[in-house]
Amino acid sequence: MIQPYICKTCGVQYSKSENPPENCIICEDERQYVPPKGHTWTTLDALQSSDEYTNNIENKEECIYSITTKPSFAIGQTAYLVQGNNFNMLWDCITYIDDKTIKTINELGGIDAIALSHPHYYSTQVEWAETFDAPIYIHEDDKEWVTRPSKKIVYWSGDVLKLSDEFFLYRLGGHFKGGAVLNWTNGNNEKGILFSGDIIHSVAAEGWVTFMYSYPNMIPLPAHTVQEMARKVEQIKFDRIYVAFNNSINENAKEIVRKSAKRYVQAVEGELFDT
Repeated sequence: MIQPYICKTCGVQYSKSENPPENCIICEDERQYVPPKGHTWTTLDALQSSDEYTNNIENKEECIYSITTKPSFAIGQTAYLVQGNNFNMLWDCITYIDDKTIKTINELGGIDAIALSHPHYYSTQVEWAETFDAPIYIHEDDKEWVTRPSKKIVYWSGDVLKLSDEFFLYRLGGHFKGGAVLNWTNGNNEKGILFSGDIIHSVAAEGWVTFMYSYPNMIPLPAHTVQEMARKVEQIKFDRIYVAFNNSINENAKEIVRKSAKRYVQAVEGELFDT
């Protein structure tokens, strides 16, 4: 049967084919990994018919809902539905989607636009876009990683894209060349909220974040890249960060990014260590 296969390791869906792809370009990249047993594949139909998975949609604060698949599938990231003024954003995507999820999201006002931080979270983005008749915004620098092309995809360029009066995309790079974050200026009592996927991600120590080229393979970014990311962040209005794995920074987020970038640069340049 011709159908769009999904990589079980990263959760990214490919264009329709009679047989599963021979390889997953996302997992074979050094920022991800191929499991010891090799590539394995499934389909959305198979996931839905298994009755194993469900999506947990949780109200995190006023107008923000997290969407997470239980039990965890593939990378296990969280997507966020953000209710703006007559404009609902879906930030990042997850692979699993079913009728219950669709019904709940429609009750919350549907989706007007979808934006992605980077290729690891492309998942079944086309399924989401077609279901809710919403455009997908991906930075053109990451176009080569799109595994299922669609007329719903809008490739944007430059460092800033205005989606509405309160939603802005910023290209920070880092983890991927087109690595992007979403800024909701009206969020958090107009102090602003940053949705960063793992372009910027919180760490075990409270009050700190980090920046990585590869998380599973623990490959750091060079100092000059993090310095440039920190410089771009300075122009963004926010005091809170939502990240990909439900470990948010609730206050003083901008200062936390600033001090974390400084510490990161000192670490990779050897200034934190006695030699």
